[in-house]
Amino acid sequence: MSLRYQDKVVIVTGGSKGIGRGIVRVFVENGAKVVFCARGGAGSCRFVPCDVSKEDDIKRLVAVTVEHYGAVDCLVNNAGWHPPHKPTDDTPGEEFRDLLNLNLVNYFLASKYALPYLRQRQGNIINVSSLVATIGQRDAAPYVATKGAIVSMTKAMAVDESLHNVRVNCISPGNVLTPLWEELAALTPDAAATIKLAETHQLLGRMGTEAELGLAALFLAADATFCTGIDLLVTGGAELDYGVKSRVPA
Repeated sequence: MSLRYQDKVVIVTGGSKGIGRGIVRVFVENGAKVVFCARGGAGSCRFVPCDVSKEDDIKRLVAVTVEHYGAVDCLVNNAGWHPPHKPTDDTPGEEFRDLLNLNLVNYFLASKYALPYLRQRQGNIINVSSLVATIGQRDAAPYVATKGAIVSMTKAMAVDESLHNVRVNCISPGNVLTPLWEELAALTPDAAATIKLAETHQLLGRMGTEAELGLAALFLAADATFCTGIDLLVTGGAELDYGVKSRVPA
């Protein structure tokens, strides 16, 4: 079997569960040397403790990667959080600021510290955003704002880094069955019914998997060599066709 990212060095933030775990596994299975956490596969994996809300931890993550492997070929910015849904009126400004730091500023800083090494290898950055950056989401204005900013930052960095032949792209997942999605569903009166309803929101009639997001990231890193600044929707068609959306009282 041909390995699509043999011996490439990849950093994945937030790689211990959910979409990040799926990305780590797919890259390891395809021969990459991945820094974060996973088991098995044809490549190798190394765990580095890192709180992405702290700049020094991000610097250390990149430094340890270079110290251990001597290079960085790909950075996958994935670490982030979706807080429980809350109306704007009930959201303190400090919560919004904290979420911006966690979901957006960490992407910027990880890119900043990895770019000197990515430029040496003409590597690439993959930022994980969300479909809601395009279509919005109820009672989640701060989260949607962070994800929209990720898409915009991706395009801006793609322009800047084209000078160094570094590609910068974005993945926007729709509904993917992850531990975080299950945690949010558990906050509803009937978690199983919530998940079942979510399955109907995709044209394909199901939610995505961690592995499918991993394969999308691998495509951008290994195959999409003439793509930069794109936002790849991995959504099962959730954004297509009309639906019952009106919230105006009858």
